[in-house]
Amino acid sequence: MEMRLKFLIWALCWSVVSHVFAQNCAEDFGALDEACIKSKAAALSDKAIPLSKDIVDNVYFYETNQGHFGKLQIISVVTDKERKTGNKECVAYLTASTFIKGRNFQPNSILSIKSEFNVWTQDSLGLDRNGSFDLRLERDGEKCVIKPVASKIALHKKISNSANLFGEVGSRTLYYAGLFLIGLAVFLVAKATLEEENKFKAAEALEEAEADKKQQTTDFVLKYSRPFFKRYFTPIVMGMKGRQNLKTKYRRKLANAGLTKELTPEDFFAFKLFLIIGFPVIFIILRILMEETWNMNIAPLLGLIGFFYPNIWMNSRISARKEDMIRGMPFIVDMLALSVEAGLDFMAAIQKVIEKAPPSPLVEEFETMIKETKIGSSRAEGLRQLAWRIDVLPINSFCATLIAADSVGASIGPILKQLSNEMRQKRSSEAEKKGATAATKILFPMIMFIMPAVFIAIAGPMLLRFITGGN
Repeated sequence: MEMRLKFLIWALCWSVVSHVFAQNCAEDFGALDEACIKSKAAALSDKAIPLSKDIVDNVYFYETNQGHFGKLQIISVVTDKERKTGNKECVAYLTASTFIKGRNFQPNSILSIKSEFNVWTQDSLGLDRNGSFDLRLERDGEKCVIKPVASKIALHKKISNSANLFGEVGSRTLYYAGLFLIGLAVFLVAKATLEEENKFKAAEALEEAEADKKQQTTDFVLKYSRPFFKRYFTPIVMGMKGRQNLKTKYRRKLANAGLTKELTPEDFFAFKLFLIIGFPVIFIILRILMEETWNMNIAPLLGLIGFFYPNIWMNSRISARKEDMIRGMPFIVDMLALSVEAGLDFMAAIQKVIEKAPPSPLVEEFETMIKETKIGSSRAEGLRQLAWRIDVLPINSFCATLIAADSVGASIGPILKQLSNEMRQKRSSEAEKKGATAATKILFPMIMFIMPAVFIAIAGPMLLRFITGGN
């Protein structure tokens, strides 16, 4: 059930994002954007455009000799055949717009040539700011043509002036309609936020007691995403039918990562769903603010990355936390052994360790164990929960040994000493193992750096002698 629900949610999000970010060419010249032009880049060529009345209102896409894309529309033309008397002349009136780093550059809009003493002149047009020529109007046999110069051009479609007029009116209508809908959405969201503000203030006040600890452990993305997904996405997840499956799937992983005080399984899944939208939205905002022309097809990929990012972050946190616990375990066990041999009860010894030991994930877990025993759990049950939350083999063995010793009434002091010695020996052997493999690991990088130096030292003098002719 959960897999089907996740598939439906992902398919819906993908279809929405794909629909939103799909790049379609507009129907009027002013709304044609760079993404539309790039989608037609394969059709661009250096084929000349004959000058005639048929090309009026034609829209062309081009790529300049500097690699910038743009659009061009023929407004009107005058050919030599239209001149009944006087000098022969060809004129093309056009409008062009080149996209340069997200901004539009509009070059000169007239190309004109004429015949003087039976010799036709030429006129060139630069479509970039640097002034280099991209189009040239010249005479080719019996007709005038617009020829690309180290650039490429292709016909897009014919858009008449009336179509432009209606397109501009339609675009203006859609623009104002969009503004109205955005304003309405902002109003509704603000109203809903203010109505629910009192509801969430109580929850935020309860969390302030552990705010400092959260600031030390919370991920940057989680810290700034929490107000949004906890308020708008968590209630949706709480109403899902597969809520129990989410608890089963994420509860232990959150405990292994030490995140039970920060996130519930429902919050974690809501965090994943929020980032499907959050990452693409941040990408679009950065694209607009930085005035870049990044490909919008990256947005759906960022949504997919956002869905899996919480899992990657949580798994890395689990690995780092387990290493910290294994590293600090021998010292903690030594302190427990000394406290027990000094006459303290096992639970009192743990309390003493909590007070004296430096802060660490293992000390936090012992503190949680003390709290559980104070509300009614037995020592054995507290140790089982400790092993379940940490899920590290040495600590699991430690808990199992103490539970067995407690069940038969054996003395815990000698057992703790023996466990401490075993852990130190194992830690020492692991260190020796890593030291033995270190030489092999650095061998290949050393070869990569040393071999070029050796080659230069040996072959350099020989090459120098060859160049100088042995002198």
